[in-house]
Amino acid sequence: MTQNAIALRPTEPQALAIAGQTANTIAAQSVFIDYKSRKAANTLRRQANDLALFADYLHAAGLNVGGFDQDPQAWRGITWGLVEGFARWQLQEGYAVASANVRLATVKTYARLAMKAGALDQADYAMITTVKGYSRKESKRIDEQRQAAELATRKGVKKSAAVSIDPKQAAALIMQSDTPQGRRDSLLMALLLEHGLRVGEVARLAVNDFDLKAGTLTFYRPKVDKTQTHAFTPQTLTAARAYFKQDAPKRGNLWRKSASKQDGKSNKQTLTKQGMTERGLTKRVKVLGEIVGLVGLSAHDCRHYWATQAARNNTPIDRLQEAGGWNSPAMPLRYVEAAKIANEGVKLS
Repeated sequence: MTQNAIALRPTEPQALAIAGQTANTIAAQSVFIDYKSRKAANTLRRQANDLALFADYLHAAGLNVGGFDQDPQAWRGITWGLVEGFARWQLQEGYAVASANVRLATVKTYARLAMKAGALDQADYAMITTVKGYSRKESKRIDEQRQAAELATRKGVKKSAAVSIDPKQAAALIMQSDTPQGRRDSLLMALLLEHGLRVGEVARLAVNDFDLKAGTLTFYRPKVDKTQTHAFTPQTLTAARAYFKQDAPKRGNLWRKSASKQDGKSNKQTLTKQGMTERGLTKRVKVLGEIVGLVGLSAHDCRHYWATQAARNNTPIDRLQEAGGWNSPAMPLRYVEAAKIANEGVKLS
């Protein structure tokens, strides 16, 4: 080997630098893919919608851009001024303040990923992080100002407040007819109202999650990545036994769709083998709510009811947090409906 060839061979520090740059390039190309692989499908759908609205805002300003949830390079040229303008634009368009805050958080998350990928300047990203959302006090003041100006304050699909359920209505929702669909509905509502499960958690339940002899349900909470076991309440156990005795499948997903089958001169109600999706269960809850006079009822409203009833019956906040599958005690407090008498339950001696 000649002396010139030896001179061309990179030194160890040079080789390490080349390897490091190569690794950075590969990591930059996959930063979005890696992030998305760690997130639930519902989260990714919501973030895609958030960033699509961000693109709409920029289109309104005459900028033909998009693909913010797909390509880090789409973030080149994004500045804190554009991000701050997006927050204000949402309020002018009538979007809820809470929704504007969530979308702002999504924009900042993907800006961070774009910065890691080398598409967004670090100084620009640092300034973007200074853009803040709106506090609860600020939200109230902003909504008052928008109402005074006759502007919308709740644009979008989310409700401004949960539908309030009283114990009699909850009992009526669980007490369904003794038919295949009624027995399925009874179990569905018991799981929502007496155990506070999220509708996504209910939708993924399988037959082998239920242990009727032990009176327990073991299920997975994808939002917090936990597997938990709940002991059935008496009503839920009764509903589960009735459904399993006559209607539940032998294995696999728990839920079946309802159908009417012609049986002679009458329509006989049956349940098909095809399972119900999260969306199907959500629609069913709304229908059942309307029957008992609760217009716009959602599965999430049932979770509000469960948390409120548990708190009013002196459940310690740490137990409520654990049972509801929350990561912090602040979260269950958001779901607890305020008592009509503010100092109800306060003990001074």
